[in-house]
Amino acid sequence: MSAFQRREFLASAAALTAVVASTFRSPKTVEAGDTTFMNNVPDPVASGEELPTFKFALEKSVGKVIGNSSGKEATVKQLPISKGLAGVSMRLDPGVMRELHWHATAAEWALVLEGDVRTTVISPDGTAETNDFKPGDVWFFPRGHGHVLECLGNKPCHFILIFDNGYFSEFGTFSISDWIGHTPKALLAKNFGLPESAFEGFPKDEVYFAKGAIPPREQSEPLQGWKKTALTHKYEMLKDPPHRTFEGGREWTLDSTKFPISTTVTGVVLELEPGALRELHWHPTADEWQYVIAGNVSVSMFGSHGRYRTETLEKGDVGYIPQGYGHSIENIGHETARILIGFNTGVYQTIDLSQWIAGNPTSILATNFSKPASLFEKFPKKDVFLSP
Repeated sequence: MSAFQRREFLASAAALTAVVASTFRSPKTVEAGDTTFMNNVPDPVASGEELPTFKFALEKSVGKVIGNSSGKEATVKQLPISKGLAGVSMRLDPGVMRELHWHATAAEWALVLEGDVRTTVISPDGTAETNDFKPGDVWFFPRGHGHVLECLGNKPCHFILIFDNGYFSEFGTFSISDWIGHTPKALLAKNFGLPESAFEGFPKDEVYFAKGAIPPREQSEPLQGWKKTALTHKYEMLKDPPHRTFEGGREWTLDSTKFPISTTVTGVVLELEPGALRELHWHPTADEWQYVIAGNVSVSMFGSHGRYRTETLEKGDVGYIPQGYGHSIENIGHETARILIGFNTGVYQTIDLSQWIAGNPTSILATNFSKPASLFEKFPKKDVFLSP
């Protein structure tokens, strides 16, 4: 090898080594607001001098209405702070279905509030499951799994959907009629082994809500026959006794430890008696999405550097708390408040202010607040969680 060739080889090797070293040293770059916090860039929506609103009047919005069926959504478009979670309030008339579709960018968790609902979901391994749901029941469909939602019986149904991505609607819901309606008939014919004439009269655009006969009470066998999924997509959440009961209310919690398929969403139903307070706390690993089923509540949020905001939420309103932000929920009405809460994690975690105080010696507390240690002997010795 000539001197020139050696110099060229060594220069190339050095350049390659530098590139490899740089690749391993450089952290992955993520956009502001990414929940991994890998580059510690603040979310511009929540990092201003004042905290933005974290409330949206979901049931007062227009949404998508076809006949007496409707879907009203709360995504980053309606509530810019809600990047980690989104939600939909959906009502279906008897005989109406939310057509076959899938969500490319989000998993779907739902709680039925009124009426009866039937779902059928297909998994990547070709297995499928059909389930019937009553008020208090929950379903979960992993990201990308195709499904359909049908109203059962002669009464309308109402359910709340929670998605583990605040952007889900704008960028990633795919309907079967929209897909088939925009695919050339020749390609469809080749795909299904049918003549092109078989696809005459199909909808040209997205149907979204499809209306037909009321489904029979007995579940119908799929074309492929019954091929059951390994994990069920259904859980009868409110048939369980409350996870915890307090003088001022009750809490039902459903995460992946009880509902194994729900790996990215945890659901909570919280009941607060008049005057009761879900104490000041934060969630280390998840954002929080709130929907007020009944009552009136005051929600506070603390965002560091003296930033503090309180919003009043009534029935049908949505609230949103970013991961790690301190907050509380207080019933300020004269009736029992019921709140549906969703977290974008499969395992529920919380740290309460009373729990944090109780986990420290009085000497530390005295120094921190410049108060006598005897004062903190009067504080709770354990987690309060819910104060009456």
